Amino acid sequence: MADEVVLLDFWPSMFGMRVRIALAEKGIKYEYKEEDLKNKSPLLLQMNPIHKKIPVLIHNGKPVCESLIIVQYIDEVWKDKSPLLPSHPYQRAQARFWADFVDKKVFDVSRRLWTTKGEEKEAAKKEFFETYKILEGELGDKPYFGGETFGYVDLALVTFYSWFYVFETFGEFNIEAECPKIIAWAKRCLQKESVAKTLPDQKKVYEFVGQMRKRFGLE
Repeated sequence: MADEVVLLDFWPSMFGMRVRIALAEKGIKYEYKEEDLKNKSPLLLQMNPIHKKIPVLIHNGKPVCESLIIVQYIDEVWKDKSPLLPSHPYQRAQARFWADFVDKKVFDVSRRLWTTKGEEKEAAKKEFFETYKILEGELGDKPYFGGETFGYVDLALVTFYSWFYVFETFGEFNIEAECPKIIAWAKRCLQKESVAKTLPDQKKVYEFVGQMRKRFGLE
Protein backbone atom coordinates (compact mmCIF):
# COMPACT_ATOMS: atom_id res chain seq x y z
CA MET A 1 0.00 0.00 0.00
CA ALA A 2 1.28 3.42 -0.96
CA ASP A 3 1.95 5.82 1.90
CA GLU A 4 -0.53 8.66 2.24
CA VAL A 5 1.35 11.70 3.50
CA VAL A 6 -0.26 15.08 4.22
CA LEU A 7 1.45 18.16 5.66
CA LEU A 8 -0.51 20.90 7.44
CA ASP A 9 1.69 23.97 7.29
CA PHE A 10 1.98 27.76 6.90
CA TRP A 11 4.41 29.05 4.27
CA PRO A 12 6.58 31.47 6.38
CA SER A 13 6.99 29.02 9.28
CA MET A 14 10.65 28.10 9.81
CA PHE A 15 9.33 25.05 11.65
CA GLY A 16 7.21 23.91 8.72
CA MET A 17 10.13 24.50 6.34
CA ARG A 18 12.15 21.92 8.30
CA VAL A 19 9.58 19.25 7.50
CA ARG A 20 9.38 20.29 3.83
CA ILE A 21 13.18 20.01 3.51
CA ALA A 22 13.19 16.58 5.20
CA LEU A 23 10.44 15.32 2.87
CA ALA A 24 12.34 16.69 -0.15
CA GLU A 25 15.60 15.08 1.02
CA LYS A 26 13.82 11.73 1.24
CA GLY A 27 11.99 12.23 -2.06
CA ILE A 28 8.58 11.69 -0.46
CA LYS A 29 5.45 12.73 -2.35
CA TYR A 30 2.91 14.43 -0.12
CA GLU A 31 -0.16 16.64 -0.12
CA TYR A 32 0.49 20.17 1.16
CA LYS A 33 -2.35 21.91 2.97
CA GLU A 34 -1.82 25.60 3.76
CA GLU A 35 -3.37 26.63 7.08
CA ASP A 36 -4.92 30.00 7.95
CA LEU A 37 -3.63 30.44 11.49
CA LYS A 38 -6.30 33.07 12.24
CA ASN A 39 -8.96 30.54 11.24
CA LYS A 40 -7.54 27.08 11.91
CA SER A 41 -9.07 24.19 10.00
CA PRO A 42 -11.09 21.46 11.73
CA LEU A 43 -8.45 19.02 10.45
CA LEU A 44 -5.63 20.87 12.26
CA LEU A 45 -7.64 21.06 15.49
CA GLN A 46 -8.46 17.37 15.20
CA MET A 47 -4.90 16.28 14.39
CA ASN A 48 -3.13 18.50 16.93
CA PRO A 49 -5.69 19.09 19.71
CA ILE A 50 -3.02 19.78 22.37
CA HIS A 51 -1.01 22.61 20.79
CA LYS A 52 -3.28 23.43 17.81
CA LYS A 53 -0.14 24.42 15.87
CA ILE A 54 1.48 23.67 12.53
CA PRO A 55 3.36 21.77 11.24
CA VAL A 56 1.51 18.48 11.48
CA LEU A 57 2.50 15.48 9.39
CA ILE A 58 -0.35 13.04 8.78
CA HIS A 59 1.00 9.64 7.74
CA ASN A 60 -1.66 7.13 6.73
CA GLY A 61 -4.20 9.02 8.85
CA LYS A 62 -2.00 9.26 11.96
CA PRO A 63 -0.68 12.67 13.08
CA VAL A 64 2.87 13.51 14.17
CA CYS A 65 3.38 16.98 15.72
CA GLU A 66 6.31 19.32 16.53
CA SER A 67 8.82 19.96 13.75
CA LEU A 68 11.93 18.24 15.16
CA ILE A 69 9.91 15.21 16.24
CA ILE A 70 8.41 15.06 12.73
CA VAL A 71 11.88 15.23 11.15
CA GLN A 72 13.11 12.40 13.38
CA TYR A 73 10.01 10.39 12.47
CA ILE A 74 10.60 10.95 8.73
CA ASP A 75 14.23 9.89 9.16
CA GLU A 76 13.23 6.68 10.95
CA VAL A 77 10.35 5.69 8.66
CA TRP A 78 12.09 6.44 5.35
CA LYS A 79 15.56 5.37 6.43
CA ASP A 80 16.81 4.06 3.07
CA LYS A 81 17.62 7.46 1.58
CA SER A 82 19.52 10.58 2.77
CA PRO A 83 19.94 9.89 6.51
CA LEU A 84 19.47 13.11 8.49
CA LEU A 85 20.61 11.96 11.94
CA PRO A 86 24.00 10.29 12.50
CA SER A 87 24.04 6.51 13.03
CA HIS A 88 26.28 6.64 16.13
CA PRO A 89 24.29 7.12 19.40
CA TYR A 90 26.65 9.78 20.81
CA GLN A 91 26.63 11.80 17.58
CA ARG A 92 22.84 11.48 17.44
CA ALA A 93 22.62 12.84 20.99
CA GLN A 94 24.87 15.78 20.05
CA ALA A 95 22.78 16.54 16.97
CA ARG A 96 19.62 16.52 19.09
CA PHE A 97 21.29 18.81 21.65
CA TRP A 98 22.16 21.45 19.04
CA ALA A 99 18.77 21.26 17.32
CA ASP A 100 17.19 21.77 20.75
CA PHE A 101 19.53 24.75 21.30
CA VAL A 102 18.20 26.27 18.06
CA ASP A 103 14.60 25.79 19.24
CA LYS A 104 15.21 27.17 22.74
CA LYS A 105 17.63 30.02 21.98
CA VAL A 106 17.55 31.04 18.32
CA PHE A 107 13.79 31.27 17.87
CA ASP A 108 13.16 33.30 21.03
CA VAL A 109 15.91 35.85 20.49
CA SER A 110 15.09 36.18 16.79
CA ARG A 111 11.44 36.90 17.53
CA ARG A 112 12.39 39.63 20.02
CA LEU A 113 14.28 41.50 17.29
CA TRP A 114 11.08 42.38 15.44
CA THR A 115 8.57 42.45 18.32
CA THR A 116 10.38 44.76 20.78
CA LYS A 117 11.77 48.30 20.93
CA GLY A 118 14.39 50.31 22.78
CA GLU A 119 16.44 48.63 25.50
CA GLU A 120 14.65 45.32 25.06
CA LYS A 121 15.58 45.25 21.37
CA GLU A 122 19.19 46.22 22.13
CA ALA A 123 19.42 43.33 24.59
CA ALA A 124 17.98 41.00 21.95
CA LYS A 125 20.59 42.16 19.40
CA LYS A 126 23.41 41.41 21.84
CA GLU A 127 21.96 37.98 22.66
CA PHE A 128 21.33 37.24 18.95
CA PHE A 129 25.03 37.54 18.13
CA GLU A 130 26.14 35.72 21.28
CA THR A 131 23.88 32.82 20.22
CA TYR A 132 25.16 32.74 16.65
CA LYS A 133 28.79 32.98 17.83
CA ILE A 134 28.18 29.82 19.89
CA LEU A 135 26.80 28.14 16.75
CA GLU A 136 29.80 29.33 14.72
CA GLY A 137 32.05 27.76 17.35
CA GLU A 138 30.20 24.45 17.03
CA LEU A 139 30.34 24.60 13.22
CA GLY A 140 34.09 25.27 13.32
CA ASP A 141 35.75 24.57 9.97
CA LYS A 142 33.30 21.82 9.01
CA PRO A 143 31.16 22.33 5.88
CA TYR A 144 28.05 21.29 7.84
CA PHE A 145 27.24 20.93 11.54
CA GLY A 146 27.39 17.14 11.36
CA GLY A 147 30.58 17.08 9.27
CA GLU A 148 30.80 16.48 5.54
CA THR A 149 27.10 16.05 4.79
CA PHE A 150 23.94 18.11 5.31
CA GLY A 151 22.02 16.79 8.30
CA TYR A 152 19.67 17.29 11.22
CA VAL A 153 21.20 20.41 12.82
CA ASP A 154 21.66 22.12 9.43
CA LEU A 155 18.01 21.44 8.64
CA ALA A 156 16.93 22.78 12.07
CA LEU A 157 18.80 26.08 11.64
CA VAL A 158 18.89 26.87 7.90
CA THR A 159 15.18 27.67 7.76
CA PHE A 160 15.88 30.81 9.85
CA TYR A 161 17.93 32.10 6.90
CA SER A 162 14.69 33.02 5.12
CA TRP A 163 14.04 35.44 8.00
CA PHE A 164 17.55 37.00 8.03
CA TYR A 165 16.42 40.09 6.07
CA VAL A 166 13.72 40.62 8.73
CA PHE A 167 16.26 40.28 11.54
CA GLU A 168 18.76 42.61 9.83
CA THR A 169 16.15 45.26 8.95
CA PHE A 170 14.46 45.48 12.34
CA GLY A 171 17.65 44.72 14.27
CA GLU A 172 19.58 47.33 12.22
CA PHE A 173 22.68 45.21 11.76
CA ASN A 174 24.50 43.07 9.20
CA ILE A 175 24.73 39.37 10.04
CA GLU A 176 27.56 38.63 7.60
CA ALA A 177 29.76 41.33 9.16
CA GLU A 178 29.42 39.67 12.59
CA CYS A 179 28.98 36.00 11.68
CA PRO A 180 30.58 35.33 8.27
CA LYS A 181 30.83 31.58 8.91
CA ILE A 182 27.07 31.30 9.39
CA ILE A 183 26.35 33.09 6.10
CA ALA A 184 28.90 30.95 4.23
CA TRP A 185 27.33 27.83 5.76
CA ALA A 186 23.79 28.98 4.84
CA LYS A 187 24.85 29.61 1.23
CA ARG A 188 26.39 26.12 1.15
CA CYS A 189 23.07 24.67 2.35
CA LEU A 190 21.23 26.66 -0.33
CA GLN A 191 23.18 24.81 -3.00
CA LYS A 192 21.00 21.83 -2.11
CA GLU A 193 17.81 21.72 -4.16
CA SER A 194 15.76 20.59 -1.13
CA VAL A 195 16.73 23.78 0.73
CA ALA A 196 16.67 26.23 -2.21
CA LYS A 197 13.19 25.14 -3.30
CA THR A 198 11.77 25.21 0.25
CA LEU A 199 13.01 28.54 1.63
CA PRO A 200 10.75 31.44 0.63
CA ASP A 201 12.12 34.74 -0.66
CA GLN A 202 13.48 36.87 2.21
CA LYS A 203 11.62 40.00 1.00
CA LYS A 204 8.32 38.07 0.91
CA VAL A 205 8.88 37.04 4.55
CA TYR A 206 9.69 40.69 5.37
CA GLU A 207 6.36 41.83 3.86
CA PHE A 208 4.54 39.20 5.91
CA VAL A 209 6.28 40.37 9.11
CA GLY A 210 5.38 43.99 8.29
CA GLN A 211 1.71 42.99 8.25
CA MET A 212 2.17 41.10 11.53
CA ARG A 213 3.77 44.14 13.16
CA LYS A 214 0.82 46.32 12.12
CA ARG A 215 -1.55 43.76 13.63
CA PHE A 216 0.46 43.74 16.87
CA GLY A 217 0.45 47.56 16.93
CA LEU A 218 4.26 47.76 16.52
CA GLU A 219 4.24 50.00 13.44
